Amino acid sequence: MELRVRFPVDDVILSTLHGVAFGSPVTLLPWSERLNRHALTWVGAFSNDELIGFVQVCWDGGSHAFVLDTAVHPDHGRQGIGQQLVTAAAEEARAAGCEWLHVDYEPHLVDFYVKACGFRPTDAALLRLRD
Repeated sequence: MELRVRFPVDDVILSTLHGVAFGSPVTLLPWSERLNRHALTWVGAFSNDELIGFVQVCWDGGSHAFVLDTAVHPDHGRQGIGQQLVTAAAEEARAAGCEWLHVDYEPHLVDFYVKACGFRPTDAALLRLRD
C-alpha cells in the first residue's frame, strides 16, 4: 500500500470508492474541481495503482483544518489504512501551518477517530441548511 498526497483525481474512480465505502449509490461528483478549489490537501491510499482509500482536508486559510470524506474500500478495511490516511492528512495540515484539525463523526466511529487517530472529543453542533 502506498499513500499519495494531492494525486491527480479521476472523478469516476473517486466517486465509485466513495459510494462503495459509504454503502450508498455511486453518484458521479466533480471531485477534481472541488478538491483543487477548496481543499488544503488530499491523500489517497493505493494498492497496485488502484485507489483503495481517501481523505481530504479543507481549511479556513488560517489555523483550522477539517478532515472530510475519510473512506476505505470495504475489501481493504480493518488494516489500518484509514488511520494512515488521517495521520498523513494531519501531517500535511501541520506542515501548512494549521494549529487545529477538526473532524465530525458518527458515534460508531469514536474508537477510530478518538482511540486510533488521537482526536480529543469536543462538543459540536450541526445546522441543516436544506431539506
